[in-house]
Amino acid sequence: MIKFWTLEPLFSPRRPLALALVAALPALAACTDGTDRQLAVVLPPAEAVPFQELLDQGVDRYLGRYTPMLSEQDGEVVNHSFGAGDGPLCLTGGEYTMATRDTGSEDLVIFLQGGGACWSDLCLATEEAAPGIPPLGVLDPARANNPLTGMSMVYLPYCDGSLHAGDQDVDTDDDGTADRFHRGLHNLSASLDVAVNTFPSPRRIVLTGVSAGGFGTTYALPLVRSLYPDVPIDLINDSGVGLGRIDQPEFITQLLTEWNATAFFPESCESCIGGDGHITDFHKYQLEEDANLRLGMMSYTRDTVIAVTFVQVGGEAFEAALLGELDDLEAAYPERVKSFVAEGSSHTFLIGNLEQTAGGVTVADWVSSMLAGEGWETTRD
Repeated sequence: MIKFWTLEPLFSPRRPLALALVAALPALAACTDGTDRQLAVVLPPAEAVPFQELLDQGVDRYLGRYTPMLSEQDGEVVNHSFGAGDGPLCLTGGEYTMATRDTGSEDLVIFLQGGGACWSDLCLATEEAAPGIPPLGVLDPARANNPLTGMSMVYLPYCDGSLHAGDQDVDTDDDGTADRFHRGLHNLSASLDVAVNTFPSPRRIVLTGVSAGGFGTTYALPLVRSLYPDVPIDLINDSGVGLGRIDQPEFITQLLTEWNATAFFPESCESCIGGDGHITDFHKYQLEEDANLRLGMMSYTRDTVIAVTFVQVGGEAFEAALLGELDDLEAAYPERVKSFVAEGSSHTFLIGNLEQTAGGVTVADWVSSMLAGEGWETTRD
């Protein structure tokens, strides 16, 4: 008598079939034909899992852990709220909430909001997560020139000060009680669990965000890929290009350490944070790991918010570093990386003026070309 073991409990959207088969090997190895002989089990070769090193380093440690305390319909939007405590939380201890909008589309937008950053030397960050999806730019389904109109949406507010990636509570006044909560990884993981439960099988994902949310897309990518292993991802990073401080190359490492987010960088990639503090090679690592990924990078040439407030370099130096790093990245992956760079010192595009141009092309048209797969080119002033 041959015994059968089902793989059903081992398979879920978070656990691709290849991993499920590997997990089932001990049970399958014990199959017999009723005698003492074990039956040989032949499995197809397992495919490489993108970002396996990061998963091994624990970036997915909170996936599957949190469930919304309350999910409430408000028109076309559902607000999902998480209670305060040992889990999703905003910077000063407030409740975290995120939202979904199901249009019935097979295309899914995952949008990460921005709002500053916070660390021991500087704290300028949004501290609350408002319910709903603000009708701004690509978030406004009624906007005529919105290239994302009609798509279903997962909206992640930003309120933890650590670029959606932190996992560190801080006692800033040394009274023995934490009063600054960098729970970005908790918030991100909880939100992506809502995403995969609400939208289990999209045909395409547009992973995007602005400012801190632009930086956050870089950290969200391996988690999104682990939940949606076979779905094409178009990542649009608006004003979150990974430039470090020119005079302080260890700056990014210091932030990641303070936020307990170093696991997002593979230990095997010594150049992912360069000697100049930039993370261009980290983007290369992600593109090499994930063949089903395209990357669109957006920035103003002398973005004051990033250049002056956070990176703290002059506009000319920022522009030179920005263009140099983008050139390097695009040269490495010319078919899968393009940039949109407008002249000026403003900050963000996607929730602002979709008619802003670079090289004569509007933001709306550039994003539309990327998604259509036709005429998508690097566009710069």
